[in-house]
Amino acid sequence: MINKILWKPSAQNIKESNLFRFTQNINHKYGHNFDSYDDLYKWSISELEKFWEEVWIFSNIKYSQKFTNIIKKDKRIWKTKWFLNSKLNYAENLLKNKDDNIAIHFFGENKVKTQITFNELYSEVAKVAHSFRSLGIRKGDRIAGFIPNLPEAIISMLAATSIGAVWSSCSPDFGTDAVLDRFKQINPKIIIASDGYYYKGKEVNYNNKLNKIVSSLSSIENVFIANYLNIGLSNWDKLTGNDCDEINFEQVDFNHPLYIMYSSGTTGKPKSIVHSVGGTLVQHNKEHLLHVNLKKNDKIFYYSTCGWMMWNWLVSSLAVGASIVLYDGNPFYPHKDSLLNKLDEIDINVLGTSAKYISALESYNVNPGKFPFKLLKSILSTGSVLSSDNFNYIYEKWSDKIQLSSISGGTDIISCFALGNPILPVRKMELQCIGLGMSVKSFDKDGFHRLNTKGELVCDQPFPSMPIGFWNDFKNKKFISTYFSDYKNIWKHGDYISINENGGVIIYGRSDTTLNPGGVRIGTSEIYEIVEKIDFIDDSLAVGKLYDDDEKIILFVKMKNNIVLKNDFISKIKKDIKNSCSPRHVPFKILEVKDIPYTINGKKIEIAVKQIINGQEISNKDSIVNFSCLEEYESKRL
Repeated sequence: MINKILWKPSAQNIKESNLFRFTQNINHKYGHNFDSYDDLYKWSISELEKFWEEVWIFSNIKYSQKFTNIIKKDKRIWKTKWFLNSKLNYAENLLKNKDDNIAIHFFGENKVKTQITFNELYSEVAKVAHSFRSLGIRKGDRIAGFIPNLPEAIISMLAATSIGAVWSSCSPDFGTDAVLDRFKQINPKIIIASDGYYYKGKEVNYNNKLNKIVSSLSSIENVFIANYLNIGLSNWDKLTGNDCDEINFEQVDFNHPLYIMYSSGTTGKPKSIVHSVGGTLVQHNKEHLLHVNLKKNDKIFYYSTCGWMMWNWLVSSLAVGASIVLYDGNPFYPHKDSLLNKLDEIDINVLGTSAKYISALESYNVNPGKFPFKLLKSILSTGSVLSSDNFNYIYEKWSDKIQLSSISGGTDIISCFALGNPILPVRKMELQCIGLGMSVKSFDKDGFHRLNTKGELVCDQPFPSMPIGFWNDFKNKKFISTYFSDYKNIWKHGDYISINENGGVIIYGRSDTTLNPGGVRIGTSEIYEIVEKIDFIDDSLAVGKLYDDDEKIILFVKMKNNIVLKNDFISKIKKDIKNSCSPRHVPFKILEVKDIPYTINGKKIEIAVKQIINGQEISNKDSIVNFSCLEEYESKRL
């Protein structure tokens, strides 16, 4: 079945797009006559070296030493080397547009509003980078952010990466244990925080949490606190109180570490995923320029925290010369349409959000169409799958002239496998296309690519933003096991996907047991670590169940000593999870069971329970030791 077309680009918009100009460059240089995205996509896969070189050139990447080769392939796909012998700096590329145009628009609910020009941003980064160097920070050292979505987070990240240090961040709504599970792996020397944040109009002081984290990290040498609430805790001036106005950008290899990000922690502590300077830059440039059609002085927003990869993705927009818009707080405070009102006021061009936010607007009966949004050209959505109702809401209640681009990738690749396209139509329920240079397939159970078939999302050729590896992962054992254990030399992402004959993509959600409420990936082990410390809990199991196009966390608990699960026990469980992890980890329902299913080698069987409560056939019966206990799960009313 071919899905209904909801939006088409005009002929003029196609010809004015970056993607059209890029295609014309390819045609002229290589003697081709590509007149469709499909032609260009196939060329980008068959001619990887030429394609990625053209992305480098089109992006106007700044470097001190040019590459000698584009790709050095290896029989092991994850060992592929990119842009060999090149030297560059990530921060230098994001700060290359030194002018008085706005680099950052910041809104902190209805409390704070700030604008920073590119010249001002460069100046602030210069001062902080100078202070970092004075404190002994060197190439390869780690600097961690435990901070709200403030301009100071971006300034600190750019200062760190300008000297070749590695940036890693968590949102302050994470619990102490969740943060330590991450930062203890990487031994940061500096933590950047704030004196608190606003949420639903209230001041939230997380200083006690910060102190516990710092006292538990022996590697920490300095803590710097940005001023947000004006309560006298800030020492940010220690970083900016110097006269330095130039940046000595440390030139590093293409595959030098840039970011350390974290997996959801499904089978243990979160894995520390290391992304490279060059891979992140060239991939983000490709997506921003060619797929988002981002242009200099455009204003781009993504609702995110510093603990989600969309923050990193958004910040790279500075390399295009675009203005990035930051929002910290509740998007529905003080009114349900408050965020929309702010974005309309500054004439946003690209609005990034999630299916959950779109659904919430509809449930609150918000009419986005009442705002002019004179310059809005596209809405991006990621995190969870857009429903049919989401598409209808945008085109019926917002505008039929906006390109709605559902995008999908992940922290693992700090980018997208499938996303939007300024020269293709938008079809209901579909992502518009596979990204250029990304050889994505849908594998059936036998490992064959099938069109119009729900299968595993795999990528069978290398791509620049493939992680360098995991931090402190001896001989890449965990890394290889995570992505390459099911298919030899082929990346398995962990999503179910189908690709149709038009190149459109449908994402069905996770194929593993990662929880995904509201599009936020959560590892079950983080929940277990908290719940199973509670004195009346013997064992537990967490799975996701679909409710109205979103996934909710269902927590099953086995009680000790025949204790009955009562309301006050449920309240304690939820409170402990919220305080130690985050509000996103709190289960939608908590149910008592007599037993938890396990495999013969002692692993909890999450997938079988998930299949049961979602009305699916159990796929791994043979591996379950206490199979009979599953009858109780079938009888549970959800």
